[in-house]
Amino acid sequence: MSKVCWKPGTFIYPIPAVMVSCGTMEKSNIITVAWTGVLNTNPAMVYISVRPERYSYNLIKEQKEFVINLTTKDLAEITDWCGCRSGSKYDKFKEMKLHKEKANFVKCPMIKESPVSIECKVSEIKKLGSHYMFVADVLAIHADERYIDEKGAFDISKCNLISYANGGYYTQGKKIGKFGYSVQKKKK
Repeated sequence: MSKVCWKPGTFIYPIPAVMVSCGTMEKSNIITVAWTGVLNTNPAMVYISVRPERYSYNLIKEQKEFVINLTTKDLAEITDWCGCRSGSKYDKFKEMKLHKEKANFVKCPMIKESPVSIECKVSEIKKLGSHYMFVADVLAIHADERYIDEKGAFDISKCNLISYANGGYYTQGKKIGKFGYSVQKKKK
């Protein structure tokens, strides 16, 4: 078996498909982002990368805050629509019948229908080329109670989160192990 060599590109898949809400409760927008991830644990830091020609770019750059809203199988079509339409022409909350929730620390609304909303404060903006990376501190995480198990942990298997890979949206699979399971002592 051999591998085919391609030119450099983005091919670390799958990655989360998220809806990022920005602006204010009165004048808000949603941008769909797949270039997002964790940067650091302590302090908790994340990033999103946005093209400067996107409507949300200036909202985030000026306000220096946003909310990352995880998306589900039930939200897949809405997630795609919010990524294909410009907030300069559409009120995405209204068009998609999404509900705004007030955040604790940022002026941006959270998306009520999202199973997890992460309040973020921009600490650095880095020009990368086609995109600008917004490095942000995590101020708070809001998880829907429906997805919290009896031990108080978030049960990712209950909410059908989606990911993005090579132009497509995919549901997450079943859990196949946990951190450290390969070295955990086996019960006799």
